[in-house]
Amino acid sequence: MGAVYFYHLTRRPLEATLPMLLEKARDAGWRVLVRGTEAARLDWLDEKLWLGPEDGFLPHGREGGPHDARQPILLGTGAAANGAVCIMSVDGAEVSPEEVQALERTCILFDGNDDQALNHARGQWKALTGAGCSAQYWSEESGRWEKKAEA
Repeated sequence: MGAVYFYHLTRRPLEATLPMLLEKARDAGWRVLVRGTEAARLDWLDEKLWLGPEDGFLPHGREGGPHDARQPILLGTGAAANGAVCIMSVDGAEVSPEEVQALERTCILFDGNDDQALNHARGQWKALTGAGCSAQYWSEESGRWEKKAEA
């Protein structure tokens, strides 16, 4: 049974935090789906990942291409067409309790400086832990990532 990790972004933006988490997931040998809610925002993240440092290259693709199944990291709004065992939810993308329990890891990244995103993440925490999912809450408020809660 998998677990869901909530990442409360307060110091570094999504485009700085996501590559770090993707690299850790790839080091674990996991295929990843970065699930968003809007194509334009995923296009923007795709560009940010391509423009990252050469020594930190993260092979990835956008959902809907001819090679989705072969992508180690797929950015999309739907199901994990690449056989992902890890979903990273951004911008409030929904993740079901069944998905959390079937995956190795689910990560929910949310902007702590956005009240709407914060409230949405709180609702996701309540729904997922209420459905029996194991969850951890991580914050970077102190300047480094610290686990603040577990359920």
